Amino acid sequence: MNITDPLVSLSSCLIRFQSSFELNITELNISKLQHTVVLGRNGSGKTALSAFLAGNGTLESGAADIIKQLRWVSIEQQQALIEAEKQKDCADIWDVIPEPTSVEEVLYEGIESSQLDQNLVLKVLKCFSLEPLLERPFRALSTGETKKLLIAKSIISEPSLMILDEPWDGLDNKTCIGLSELLLSISDKVTFLFVLNRVTEVPSYCQQLVLMDNAEIQWQAKVEKDSAGDLNNDVNSKLDELITQVKQLQHLQQVELRLPQTDSEIFGPRPLNSNDPLVKLTNAKVQYGDSVVFKDLDWTIQANQHWQVTGPNGSGKTCLLNLITGDHPQCYVNDIFVFGYQRGSGETIWQIKQYIGYMSNVLHLDYRVNCSVLHVVLSGFYDSIGLYKTPTTRQISLAHQWLSLMALEDQATTGFQQLSFGDQRLVLIARAMVKHPSLLILDEPCNGLDEINRLKVLALIDLLARQGTTSLLYVNHHQEDVIPSIKNHISMLDYNE
Repeated sequence: MNITDPLVSLSSCLIRFQSSFELNITELNISKLQHTVVLGRNGSGKTALSAFLAGNGTLESGAADIIKQLRWVSIEQQQALIEAEKQKDCADIWDVIPEPTSVEEVLYEGIESSQLDQNLVLKVLKCFSLEPLLERPFRALSTGETKKLLIAKSIISEPSLMILDEPWDGLDNKTCIGLSELLLSISDKVTFLFVLNRVTEVPSYCQQLVLMDNAEIQWQAKVEKDSAGDLNNDVNSKLDELITQVKQLQHLQQVELRLPQTDSEIFGPRPLNSNDPLVKLTNAKVQYGDSVVFKDLDWTIQANQHWQVTGPNGSGKTCLLNLITGDHPQCYVNDIFVFGYQRGSGETIWQIKQYIGYMSNVLHLDYRVNCSVLHVVLSGFYDSIGLYKTPTTRQISLAHQWLSLMALEDQATTGFQQLSFGDQRLVLIARAMVKHPSLLILDEPCNGLDEINRLKVLALIDLLARQGTTSLLYVNHHQEDVIPSIKNHISMLDYNE
């Protein structure tokens, strides 16, 4: 490939993936420094396109010339790296003591030290606050920190083409700003392909917009700029058209949205004593060796009270939630009162989980069972990953209603792993909501959702909050994803050393 040739040239391509998903790409060209943004709803084929460029899928027909010097950062890569580390835990089958991979080893693996731009490395380490983490085991990182590491690795390798699938999702505000500035600073050296759900995240240096739908490119345009550096009117009109459609949908959602009814009180029961708080933590602390994640945290959650939890990556948001759900081992060395139980008094974890609906990045990464979409929603009644009990007729009816609400009713019999990441997210949110729990914990629920589905989920969460039967704990990083009905706020920065 000559220096003047496109980095990407696709023509009349039929691309097939193992899941029987097919892409039809009539034409796509990306030249050097022609920064391109791919937009589209969940399931439109955005991520499949980026995966093909990165070497996945099979070209059945057509012509595809793709530069080899590229890096791809996506949720699929994050899952693969985490899964590879989990496999090391199985090494004791062969009487081998597994050696955990350090953050530093992951960061520099496959990159010659002589090829590194040390100034760039220092900028990247500072942007992502990675230097204090270098000696830690990779598995000890939070999902947000894992994503930072993968983006950092991609940047310091200085590829010709960098494919970034939802790079800002799951990152705290400070890191998002730093990442944006860092990408801008190298945009004269590296060509970017962004896969985005949020129109608001399209960078100012974008040179080409691609809109996908039904596994095809529906519209694309080069972004011409006038002498003042503004986008021309044609492209602005296309973006305005998309934004107008989203606003119209949001209005319809707020007016017409109705939640399915609840099932029996056996599923999603009320707390033992209605006068007690749902959750009370006294002087809570999480510590690993000499490293304190947070301390001196007093927090009481009353019935019908909603809270937003904020803080940068690694500040302890997920640790705090896991203390409540019982999924953190240090819940037994803390003073925690939940749903009428004092933790450590002989209660089982299932006695706690029956009151809780839960959705998080970690749950999404762990939900690898390829049961049907309907069974995933039904598993929310039983707090299981996969469905191992026979649901009632009413539960099946309610699960169908939730899928209909998410516009996924026609996918009820589809295997969960065959859905796009965004559609999987919607199904897991329905799973968390299906039993109308006393406490609904949503840890960054909008990650991976396109504009339409993001607004639908935000409207659903707001409606749940306004109904008054479920208390919400909501973790998010995006200011635009604030829920109007959530009035209480706790910042983990107040409890970090």
